[in-house]
Amino acid sequence: MAKVAEQKKTTPKSSSKFTKETYSLWYGQILLMRRFEEKVGQLYIQQKIRGFCHLYIGQEAIAAGGESAIRKTDKIITAYRDHAHPMVRGLHPKYVMAELFGKATGCSKGKGGSMHMFSKEFNFFGGHGIVGGQIPMGAGIAFADKYNGNDNVTLCLMGDGAVRQGALHETFNMAMTWKLPVIFIIENNNYAMGTSVERTSNVHDLYKLGSAYEMPSFQVDGMRCEMVHGAVASAAERARKGEGPTLLEVKTYRYRGHSMSDPATYRSKDEVEQYKKLDPLEQVLATMKENKWIDDKGIEAAEAKVKAVVEESVKFAEESPYPNPGEIYKDVYVQTDYPYIKE
Repeated sequence: MAKVAEQKKTTPKSSSKFTKETYSLWYGQILLMRRFEEKVGQLYIQQKIRGFCHLYIGQEAIAAGGESAIRKTDKIITAYRDHAHPMVRGLHPKYVMAELFGKATGCSKGKGGSMHMFSKEFNFFGGHGIVGGQIPMGAGIAFADKYNGNDNVTLCLMGDGAVRQGALHETFNMAMTWKLPVIFIIENNNYAMGTSVERTSNVHDLYKLGSAYEMPSFQVDGMRCEMVHGAVASAAERARKGEGPTLLEVKTYRYRGHSMSDPATYRSKDEVEQYKKLDPLEQVLATMKENKWIDDKGIEAAEAKVKAVVEESVKFAEESPYPNPGEIYKDVYVQTDYPYIKE
């Protein structure tokens, strides 16, 4: 069983005092992610969404806090729990919903589905169904930025189960050797599918994995936007200075099962309820109420706004066409004009 809300005092401190505007941004983003994902769960049960489907409910502070700490020119790549990230990057939710429906108007042209969201416009590089497959690719994207001489950084997110992949260690070694501008983020929600961290490794504090490569590594409270923002901002500053990668183990929790087909019988109801007391949505809202930045009328308005966006997204997805069958042959090979490649 997971240890509830246990945090190591290794999180880098943020000197920032967050404004009303920042909290309003976080609140709006988390509320949208939450209501969108709740609707996705309903639509999946109605069989309007098929295939695998992994909800982000409970982990939203990572996407919101991480996004507010970086630039739009920075890159993000993640695993298959990926509906929320393109939305906080700026992609309209209707294109995410359409992708979930497998429609041609989806952000991956209806070919990727739940696990393979993508948005070149907003520098979101997926959505990857292969466990740990995005880890070396995240380093590769960072390598490209360094090679091109800009100061962009890449956020490479993974689950706690993905850290068991050998590719992680190869990537960590190269990233440190070449001082790549990449921030590795372990979204540690305590369970790799239904298997707890304690059952898969002798190392329970996953940030320690960076020690073998002398990579700056920290454990972060992933239920609070403030802590995620501070840790990512600090890591991004190092990366932009050419000081290389950082590993952040972000301690979080998913309130639903690993996927829609998971009844989550491997954890107790009491454990879930204890983590719900740390709900990132409620924590942001509590701060706003305490500072009198929002009242009941403001909350009602925010809920109504998000509800309208979600309903618009569903309508857009339902009314969009499916891909033309001929699309199956497109986007498989890259066409280039390089002189040394012969047709």
